[in-house]
Formats: sequence, C-alpha cells, structure tokens
Amino acid sequence: MKMRSTWKPTAIIWLIAAGSLVAADKPVFLYSRYYNAKGETRYEPDGAFKDVLHRLGNEFEVRVHDKPLTREILKDVNLVLIANPSDKAVSNNAAPAHLSTKDGATLTEWIRGGGGLIVTANQEAHNLELDGVNRLLSQFGLQFTNVYTDFKPIAVPKDAPVIGGLRWGYYSGNQIVVDKKASGRARAVVSNDATAPIKGTRNAPGVLMATAEPGKGRVVALTDTGWLTDNALSGEGIAGAQIKEQDNWEIFRRLSRWAVGGK
Repeated sequence: MKMRSTWKPTAIIWLIAAGSLVAADKPVFLYSRYYNAKGETRYEPDGAFKDVLHRLGNEFEVRVHDKPLTREILKDVNLVLIANPSDKAVSNNAAPAHLSTKDGATLTEWIRGGGGLIVTANQEAHNLELDGVNRLLSQFGLQFTNVYTDFKPIAVPKDAPVIGGLRWGYYSGNQIVVDKKASGRARAVVSNDATAPIKGTRNAPGVLMATAEPGKGRVVALTDTGWLTDNALSGEGIAGAQIKEQDNWEIFRRLSRWAVGGK
C-alpha cells in the first residue's frame, strides 16, 4: 500500500493502516512531536522515521502530532513515543516545550491507568533534554545519565525479557540507572557487553535498555534514537558505521507490543 503522509509543522493526525484508513480494532500508537523543537529534522515522520512508522501501521493505528499530551489527547491512546526530546530552540524558532511537572503528572496518571510510554534518548550533541524526562522516569525507577556507549552490534542475551536472542544494531547513546527499589518494578533489559565498538571507543558497563511497570502501565527507556531510523533498519548505517546483521525492527515491534500489554 502506498503510504500517504499528512505531516505538517502544525498539529495533525497520521493514520496508517493496512487495507483501510481506519483500524478501530488496533491499539493507537502516538508519535508525539510536542517535545521536539520546531526545525528539528533528525527524526521526522516523513524523514528518518518513515519506515518504522509505516511498518507499525500493520499492527497499530499510528498517529503523529505536536499537540500537548493532555488527558483529552491521551484518552484513546494506548502507546506514546517521545523520541529525543529537545533542549534548546533550533535556528530562530521558538524554544521547545519541556516535560513540565504538570505534564509529568498527567502522563503518570495515564500510565498508571494502563498507558504505555516509550522514551528514547541519545548521545551528546543531539539537543537532548533530560531534566524533565528524568523527573518523570525517576518515579518508576529509571534515570538517563551522561555516560555514553559508542556504535556497536549487541547480542541480546537469550534470557532477556521481551527481546531475548535478538541482535541490536546500536548507534551510540547514553546509559540508564535502574532503581529496583522504586515502586515502578524497574528492570534492565539490555546491558552493555564486552564487544568493542565498531566506531568510537566508549564502552563502559551499564544499562542501555530498561523497562518499568507502574500500576497497570508499562514504560520502555531506550538510550539510542538512531537505531530506529530508515538507514539503521536498512543496514545502510549512520555516520559511516554499518551494522547489517541486526533485528532492530523486530526489537521495536516486540517492545511496542509489550508496552500495550502484549507479550
């Protein structure tokens, strides 16, 4: 099916479905651009994220918009993706919205009531805002740090939850501190291994992917955003680094299904 894009800088809704324009029986996946600065082009739905969103349309009703995440917006949404939330304005555009205390309270209520949230972070020099994000995630036992891991293929252990045995093409990012004593039932899913990076030298031990299960909801924290881009999924690679033998799409598909209550 030819995918028709309706993305504009103003708030819109993207519906992607296989064989129909509306798929009422599918869970709703919202790619929220609310926390991305105007003019930020790295992970646009018609750009680097076009392939992953198209594929998701086989199993989800996919929406994309830049509206605030209010109770009204979230009431029929099952899963929200926030990718590389912006810290500063881009060019002469207005400063981006940061995840405020009020936003965090709304999201926390929604998650504990059964909503799913996926947040992706990144390496340095990617205009990444973490203060507001960490304020939200810390309630669930998760915190992004400023320790980084460089480009490398990672063999996910077979006994890892949700994605065990798959191959992760990792294109550099930060790490996560997991507090297992927090009320969100936080746990590490993938930790860095001893494999040497194929680009760069940073390779400290630490958690690269983690989940939490607060209340009835589910949260996924990911320390890289580039692994979901068209070039990563195709094996073409990023910044001269290629990881052709990877299961990035299947990893994200499983994590998305899990985050909406699947297995």
